[in-house]
Amino acid sequence: MNSSPPVGPRAVALIVLVCVYGAAQGFARASGPQVANAELHWYKGNTHTHTLNSDGDSTPDDVARWYREHGYRFLVLSDHNFLTSVDGLNALHGADERFLLIPGEEITDRFGEKPIHINGLGLSETVDPQHGSSVVDVIQRDVDAIKKAGGLPHVNHPNYLWAISGADLQQIDRLRLFEIFNGHHLVNNLGGGGVPGMEEVWDRLLSNGRLMYGIADDDAHTFKDPGNPDVPGPGRGWVVVRAGRLAARPILDALERGDFYASTGVELSDYQATDKAITIAIKEKETSKYRVQFIGKNGRVLKEVTSSPATYTFAGGEGYVRAKVIESNGRLAWTQPVIR
Repeated sequence: MNSSPPVGPRAVALIVLVCVYGAAQGFARASGPQVANAELHWYKGNTHTHTLNSDGDSTPDDVARWYREHGYRFLVLSDHNFLTSVDGLNALHGADERFLLIPGEEITDRFGEKPIHINGLGLSETVDPQHGSSVVDVIQRDVDAIKKAGGLPHVNHPNYLWAISGADLQQIDRLRLFEIFNGHHLVNNLGGGGVPGMEEVWDRLLSNGRLMYGIADDDAHTFKDPGNPDVPGPGRGWVVVRAGRLAARPILDALERGDFYASTGVELSDYQATDKAITIAIKEKETSKYRVQFIGKNGRVLKEVTSSPATYTFAGGEGYVRAKVIESNGRLAWTQPVIR
């Protein structure tokens, strides 16, 4: 299943993101000159998966093959404390504008009994766990080391063993990305027992003035037991990135500026943001029905629409606006926040 909108010139022309605002403000608001719309394409990808080089059950070759054969356009192999070389894999599986492997590592650290895992995307070298004197200190040291190695950090599964709180994330510098959905079956995406789920954490961060973008990914380890919900299998969450070409730097730059949406199965056919409104069109399935929620400060649902396209007109004072698409069989998609 390919979850990215059509990428031909006609389809790309539909996706007009024309709002320009402050530095690094994301999907609809980006600083600096914009790539011409006719040159932009959508690329479905996964930023978190494992191989036999750490605790996965399959070779890098088998893992790359699975993602290419299932319609993904790019893949980051993120083995625990191991930087898997992708040169040979790209020679075998890579193809211009069709499939790309990007080097990565899951820096696997801890503070006491709390696991702290941070992905480094596009690293130039292996990054060792940096350790530290607190959860915040460990995260900051690892983020800084990832940046020093030319990588893009994203914090993984904060609720895994209840390790990382929203208050912790609020204090980290030079961090824009964290997982709001992780496909592993033991990471507590929805929270519980008084601990907020990852969407609630996201809204709290945004409401406190901290701009963060939400990643969805697999955290796949198990490729040899397909269909088993009690193992961390592939194909459960991904991002769809808007970039000028299928190459590591444009993909990573788009992620860092929030030029993507996250999904567990919902596909968008169009997304537009102007200085007046956000409009979302869904590539609908005949067997499904959809709700689009436009969400603002403190997680308040500003508007809910049950038809596609769905439009929200800015009233002013929202703080931010993000959209969540809910499919009747439980699949979801999230757009990145527009700051208002």
